Amino acid sequence: MDLISILRIAMRALGRNKLRSGLTMLGIIIGVGAVIAMVGVGQGASKQVQDQIAAMGSNMLFVSSGTVNRGGLRLGWGQTKTLIYDDMKAILRECPAVKAAAPGSSTTAQIVFANDNWFTNVQGTEPQYFDIRSWPVESGALFTQADSDSAADVAVIGSTVRQNLFGATDPIGQTIRIRNLPFKVVGALTSKGQSAAMGQDQDDVVFVPITTLQRKLTGETWLRYIVVSAVSQQASYAAQDEITSLLRDRHRIRAGQDDDFQVRNLADIAQLADQSSRVMTLLLASIASVSLIVGGIGIMNIMLVSVTERTREIGIRMAIGATEQDVQRQFLTEAVVLSLIGGAAGIFFGVGSSLLITKGLGWAVLVSPMAIVAAVVFSAAVGIFFGLYPARKAARLDPIEALRFE
Repeated sequence: MDLISILRIAMRALGRNKLRSGLTMLGIIIGVGAVIAMVGVGQGASKQVQDQIAAMGSNMLFVSSGTVNRGGLRLGWGQTKTLIYDDMKAILRECPAVKAAAPGSSTTAQIVFANDNWFTNVQGTEPQYFDIRSWPVESGALFTQADSDSAADVAVIGSTVRQNLFGATDPIGQTIRIRNLPFKVVGALTSKGQSAAMGQDQDDVVFVPITTLQRKLTGETWLRYIVVSAVSQQASYAAQDEITSLLRDRHRIRAGQDDDFQVRNLADIAQLADQSSRVMTLLLASIASVSLIVGGIGIMNIMLVSVTERTREIGIRMAIGATEQDVQRQFLTEAVVLSLIGGAAGIFFGVGSSLLITKGLGWAVLVSPMAIVAAVVFSAAVGIFFGLYPARKAARLDPIEALRFE
């Protein structure tokens, strides 16, 4: 028999009892739909985290001041005063894997505008910081290197500060007070959202020139951190090694002594987040696959019932010349067709469920074409695996005994 004839007979056999066939396919529909939806949830969460990390900056490394040991008491990170502006210039000059670097220091202060005020983080840096962070202005402009050289009283504000201090008012050109010092707002940044690495609001910040912060707000001469951009993501680990070696040499740290600084690579955070997302996606897909197996067992059960019901039909086929391979192929095709129809319906169920999850719960769901292909292939494999035993049982029936079956 050719394939067209086999398929025609299979569809006729399944159509004899539409309700039974539909209920059998329901397990496959739910299984395929659950796999697609759950994998979509996992991949959507992974993409959201990766986007948040990418929003932090381009191939970024974060060099911060380290710990200090005072009389046997080891203080936390950020307590040393050995990280200075010349370290940043040395990193740019002597580390080939580094593309750009910007100094940084910070404090907290109450920001006042007219009758409103807001307590926030005040960061001091230089203009290249915003290029490293891939952080453009929404309105106005960034302060310049000349502003940093002259310790100008200018500020660039994040969207959270803008909303809480100015509301619908245009902040550009307005004067705010930071610790009773007047600062002119020259720019307002686009929204960055929550930090994936630290979980804090990146937009709740005011940026001023580093020299202005050090001379007029904190009195510090050292740096709290240096933000570095590597020439590429692959070169970020080379840049990390070069910076570590350079700063240990500049700070005269002997072999065996702890660093008085810390170098964090965002590639490590991205890799860790990716691994966690993969584990979660695999776990969700594995749980959802259980329903596919249950659906496969339902197919096997129905096909065994079908073999019993059609025993006399099988005997007649064999009596007029059908071989064991023909009978086995016929019943196996019916099981695969049943599974594939359920798989096709499951795709629509899975995509629809993903859209409902996105709309109803607000979760990021990414429906991958590979997940759809894998679900269909898996459903076909379920049909073959669970349909093989009933098909072989039908093919091995004794034609004489089958003809006698009532």
